[in-house]
Amino acid sequence: MSHSGTLYVVATPIGNLQDITLRAIEVFKMVDIVAAEDTRHSAHLLTHLGIKARLVAVHEHNERRAGEKILDELRAGKSVALVSDAGTPGISDPGAILVGMAREAGLNVVPLPGACAAVTALSAAGFEQPHFLFYGFLPASGAQRRKSLETLRDQPAALVFYEAPHRVIESVTDMAATLGEARKILIARELTKTFETLHRCPLGEAAAWLLDDPNRQRGEFVLLVEGAPDAPQAEVSEDAQRVLQLLLNELPLKQAVKLAADLTGAKKNALYQLALELKSV
Repeated sequence: MSHSGTLYVVATPIGNLQDITLRAIEVFKMVDIVAAEDTRHSAHLLTHLGIKARLVAVHEHNERRAGEKILDELRAGKSVALVSDAGTPGISDPGAILVGMAREAGLNVVPLPGACAAVTALSAAGFEQPHFLFYGFLPASGAQRRKSLETLRDQPAALVFYEAPHRVIESVTDMAATLGEARKILIARELTKTFETLHRCPLGEAAAWLLDDPNRQRGEFVLLVEGAPDAPQAEVSEDAQRVLQLLLNELPLKQAVKLAADLTGAKKNALYQLALELKSV
């Protein structure tokens, strides 16, 4: 009985070809098939590495259909390297469908770490938020883009977007209007390539910076926006404080907070924080 092969998910350079990992090179040498988003693009990389491989196209228009053939190859014991044109497959690139199919079929999937534009840009942003939310591409329609940004407005994590050059000015303009002009944005353009640019500024200045030089509007973009600032602590009126103190003298904390909120109309969260402070005194 033959053993099934392995599907390797291989990250490839996002620009500078020296960013290929040693492990990725070894996998390319070993596998029977390279499943590529664009076989011509991947052929260039493999030629640069001095590797000959059988290339099969697996892209957004044929991923499920081509995936069935890849599964047959894996079941027959062949090993396959899955790559996108640049970066990590399945991250705003084809690959997730094939990987899901392989997992559902009980086949072996092995990920190889490597280049990712989002993480590369994030490492140079200098944002202090401990978390980030990778969104990928915003909708092309202005109305839908603004609607999507509205849902992200209060998100405390840093926001990571990909954007096309012909929409970048409209996107940063909508971000400034929706998320607030004071928030910082890092515009990362052509990462690891000859004309790599990283510019950090308030969102309200981003569109003007891009318009100031047409060259700044070219290439592939990662846009990183600071997360929402902490909401200011709601103030508790003197009357509400007095009511809360009286209730705390007679009742458990949570019950006192709830009753104080009902009696005074003050925000329960603010009362709760105040109650904790009063109890610690």
